[in-house]
Amino acid sequence: MSNWRKDHLGTSSSEPLPVVIIGNGPSGICLSYLLSGYTPYVKPDVVHPHPLLQRKLTEAPGVSILDQDLDYLSEGLEGRCQSPVALLFDALLRPDTDFGGNMESVLTWKHQKERAIPHMVLGRNLPGGAWHSIEGSMVTLSQGQWMGLPDLQVKEWMCRRRRGLRNSRATAGDIAHYYRDYVTKKGLGHNFVSGAVVTAVEWGTPASSGSGAQDPGPLFQVSGFLTTEDQSRQPFSLCARNVVLATGTSDSPARLGIPGEALPFVHYELSALEAATRAGTVSPASDPVLIVGAGLSAADAVLYARHYNIPVIHAFRRPVHDPGLVFNQLPKMLYPEYHKVHQMMREQSILSPSPYEGYCSLPEHQLLLLKEDRQAVFQDPEGLQKVFGVALVLVLIGSHPDLSFLPGAGANLAMDPDQPLSAKRNPIDVDPFTYQSTHQEGLYAVGPLVGDNFVRFVQGGALAVASSLLRKEARQPP
Repeated sequence: MSNWRKDHLGTSSSEPLPVVIIGNGPSGICLSYLLSGYTPYVKPDVVHPHPLLQRKLTEAPGVSILDQDLDYLSEGLEGRCQSPVALLFDALLRPDTDFGGNMESVLTWKHQKERAIPHMVLGRNLPGGAWHSIEGSMVTLSQGQWMGLPDLQVKEWMCRRRRGLRNSRATAGDIAHYYRDYVTKKGLGHNFVSGAVVTAVEWGTPASSGSGAQDPGPLFQVSGFLTTEDQSRQPFSLCARNVVLATGTSDSPARLGIPGEALPFVHYELSALEAATRAGTVSPASDPVLIVGAGLSAADAVLYARHYNIPVIHAFRRPVHDPGLVFNQLPKMLYPEYHKVHQMMREQSILSPSPYEGYCSLPEHQLLLLKEDRQAVFQDPEGLQKVFGVALVLVLIGSHPDLSFLPGAGANLAMDPDQPLSAKRNPIDVDPFTYQSTHQEGLYAVGPLVGDNFVRFVQGGALAVASSLLRKEARQPP
C-alpha cells in the first residue's frame, strides 16, 4: 500500500481527501479513471450519426466533454435508459450500437495530469466488485461490447488474450478479469484499496477555515476496517470533502419472510448450489432443488442444475404469460438459453406435464413455510396447499443495497423517504446532471443505487460526478 494511502487511512491525517468512492465495481473504476486526469474530447472532423447531437458537438470544438453543459448536450436523446447523461455518454462511446452498427467512439482521450483530483476507492473485493462473486462460466446478459469501460474495448482486450465472445457475449470470469486488468493498464491501482469494509459515514455542518471564510461544504468521516492477509481487522478512519456511493445493490439478498427460512439448507446465491453439487449433497438421484424466483438469477440456477441433471422444482408468484417477466424483454436470437427456461416454465408446470424430465414449474405458487425435515409447503392459485420434499432451497428474488453504514441506512436519501430504498422502485434521489444527492451536499451516488442497472449506462453517472467535482475543484481557493 502506498504511503499516500497509509497516511489517509490512519487517524492522524488532518488534510481531508477531496473524494472517497465507496465501491470498486464498474462505476467506481470508471469514475477513478475520469478523476485521474483522463479527459474526453470529441475527435476532430468526426461526424456523429445523431444530427442534433452532432450540431451541438461542433459548437464547442476543443472543449472537453467534462467542461461542457451536460444538460444541454443530452437534451433530445432517447434510448434504453432514463438518465439523460447516461444516454449522452453511451451515444459518444457507442454512437450507433442500438441500430446494430459498430461505429467507433467519437471520443479521444488525453491524460492531463494537472486535472487529476486525488481520491480513494474502497472495495470489499478486487477491482471489479461483485463481478468476482459471480460463477465464472456464466454468460453476461449484456453484449460483451457493452461491458467495456472507456478507451479499452472488451473485444480488443479479449483478442489479446486469445479469448472469444460467445454469441456476442462474454463470461462473467472474463469480465471480472477485464475490470481488474483495466485498473492496472490505466495506472489507477494506487487509488484502490481492496479488502476495505466501510462501517460508518458521518457528516456535519461546514467548518470555518482559519481565515474566517467557510469551506464550500461539509466534511465526511468515513470509518471501517481493512481485512489483512491473516484475516485480522485493521480499523481505518479518513476525512473527505465528497463521498461517492458506488456499492451496487447485490449486498443483501431479498428474503421471503416465512417460517423456516433460517434453516441451514436455505441459500440465496448460486454458489451454494455449485458447492452442494461438488459435495454430492444434490445429485440426479437426490430430492429436487427448489428454486424460488422468476428472474435471470433463478434462470441461471435452473440452467446450472439442468446441466448436471439435478431435479428442479421452480416456483414463482407470477403467471407464466405475465408481460412483466424479464424473458419477454429479451430478444430470442441473443438469449436462447433464457428463452428455453421460459419455455420450460410455460410447458412443464404441475398442471401440464411435458417432455422436460426432472423439471417442474409452479407458477402462481406462494411458498408458505419450510420444515426441518426439508418439506416445502406451498399455496397454489386456488388456495390449496401442496407439500414437496427438497434437498436444497435457493431463494433468488432480487437483492437490496446495504447502506447500513449511513445514518438511517440511507432511507432519507431515497426519492420517497417513507418507503424502503430500492434500486428499481425507490432509488437514491440525485440531480440528473451531477448525480449529487438532492438531500445532502457533497454526497453522490452512481450505478444501480440511482437506477442505472447496466454497465453500459453506469458510466454516464461517473461522467456527471466527475464533471461536478471538477467544477467544485475549480472554485476552491489556491
